[in-house]
This record gives sequence, C-alpha cells and structure tokens, in this order.
Amino acid sequence: MSDRPAASVVRVDPAVGLAIALREVGLSAQPRRVLVVVGGASKLTKAGHQGVRQLFLEVLAPLAQKWQACVVDGGTDTGVMQLMGQARTAINGTFPLVGVAPIDLATLPNQTPASEDSAPLEPNHTHFLLIPGSQWGDDSPWIAQVATELANNAASVTVLINGGEITWQDALQNVQQGRSVIVVSGTGRTADLMAAALRGEATDHRADPLIASGLLKWSL
Repeated sequence: MSDRPAASVVRVDPAVGLAIALREVGLSAQPRRVLVVVGGASKLTKAGHQGVRQLFLEVLAPLAQKWQACVVDGGTDTGVMQLMGQARTAINGTFPLVGVAPIDLATLPNQTPASEDSAPLEPNHTHFLLIPGSQWGDDSPWIAQVATELANNAASVTVLINGGEITWQDALQNVQQGRSVIVVSGTGRTADLMAAALRGEATDHRADPLIASGLLKWSL
C-alpha cells in the first residue's frame, strides 16, 4: 500500500468556469509562478531518455520546488508527465503538480479503460482537472488556460520537450496566452523541428506563427 496522499480530482464544467473548479481542488487564485510542461518522450534512444529524465530530476523539479511553482501538464502516466511526477517524488517535492486531461480518456485508479486510447492518471500528481473531451489534443487549450488562471499575472513559462503532432497545438495555445515557450533542443521530433526553425532552417509551416510571436525560444 502506498502512503502517498490522494490527489484532488475535479470534473470541469465549462458553464461554471475554471476559477471555481480550481477552488474545488484547493488551488486558490493567488498569484504564483507557473511552469507548464508539454511534449513527449517517444522514440528517444536509451541515452536520450536518460538525459531527459535527468533534466526533470536535476533542473525542472528542483526549480519548481525552489520557487514553489505550480506545475501544469497533461497528467497521464506517460512521457514527460510521468517523468515530472517521478521527479517530484524523487526530490520529495512539495510543489503543486496539476494534470489536465480529457475526461473520456483519463482512467482513474481501479477503473476499466474506456477505450484503447485511454491512459491512466500519473500517481504522483497532486491535482487533476478532468476537462470535456474525447480525443488527445482536446486538453491543449485547457492546459494553457489553467496555467494562466493559476499564474494570475505572476510569471509563467512553458517547457517543450520532444513531442508529436499535438505538441504543435500545445505550443500555439501557450503562445496565444502570451506565455514564452522554451524548446529543449536535441530531445527529438517536434522540439528539434521548432529549434531548427528558430535557427532559420526550413522545417514546418506550423512554426511560422510561433516564431512570429517572439515567444518561442530554444535551449540546448
């Protein structure tokens, strides 16, 4: 049996609004720093996966702990969400870790998956917001909006690692919220395409509005 405290879970009703949903899980609207994590960890080499894992253990989780920032991600037990949850536990973190996932795809503990596309919630998260949706990607605008609501005009930033098609949506939604997106170059797939575009290389037209915003940046 785990002695891990149970996470707070709420189903978000669009008619009621995010502010009320956040209060229901104990997240007040006081200004706080927010770190958004988007992307994935697929198709990484063993060394690449270890490098990304170390990024969470040695940089992202410790920074969130130092700032007592609220971390927002997709909340499932896969990819960067899993790595963030594991890193928080490994450093005995106390910062809020908020997962935002489509209600029709998120599998709660002891619940039978609704479909082959379903995914379990990551067990080290402290809060979950289950938003309306039946496809991965439906959560993209919600993740960005939750981060803005939680920050309440305090500093916030998005870190983008690896990732696939949905990661383009994640980046655009965060930029549209006026949030800087830091691309971790060298982690593969979408992150590397965005980094290449920032270097002036022709990659993918979806990078154009991101670069035009002035909010897309890259880090080695």
